[in-house]
Amino acid sequence: MKQCGNKTIYVFIDASNLWQAQKAKGKFFDYGKLPEYLKDEFSGERIKILYYTAYPADGTRSYSIDTKHKFFTFLKKGLGFEVIKKELKRIHIAAENGEMIKEKGNMDVEITIDALHHIDKYDIAVLFSGDADFLALVSYLKNRGKEVYIFSSKNNISQELRTGGSGYFDVLEIKADIWGRDLKFRVKNS
Repeated sequence: MKQCGNKTIYVFIDASNLWQAQKAKGKFFDYGKLPEYLKDEFSGERIKILYYTAYPADGTRSYSIDTKHKFFTFLKKGLGFEVIKKELKRIHIAAENGEMIKEKGNMDVEITIDALHHIDKYDIAVLFSGDADFLALVSYLKNRGKEVYIFSSKNNISQELRTGGSGYFDVLEIKADIWGRDLKFRVKNS
């Protein structure tokens, strides 16, 4: 997939989509290796990575979320990523057996606004998401002369988005050394 030189790459990571791939792989993604991998893959000279995530409000979990915030700080200060985050929205839903709470942390609008806001700064857009809602954005960017590559996993990608970009990469099938340590799941307290 090598392109000819001197290109600027902007990477838009939907953290919840990439988290699904990490769970399927059973390994953490090594974000420190991502910039060089993408610059090599697309012969880019400059890269900017934007990481979008939602996090639970304090007091809504039986465990501390401090490690999440430390991770966001590492991405920002340690790796130079731009981290865009917001608190999960808690929606109360009436159900047959009482009220339940559903949490939503959709970052699609933020990703779209940033992709459009920065459109004159990059040649290649890399989108880590499988959400069909991004098809309009992908089409718009391509019509503006941008190359748009989609990174997701086969079990979390819409057919429209998989075929709508300039290329598709199944992150679970990437042979390069971009995976880190094994994923260990938190033991639930009964």
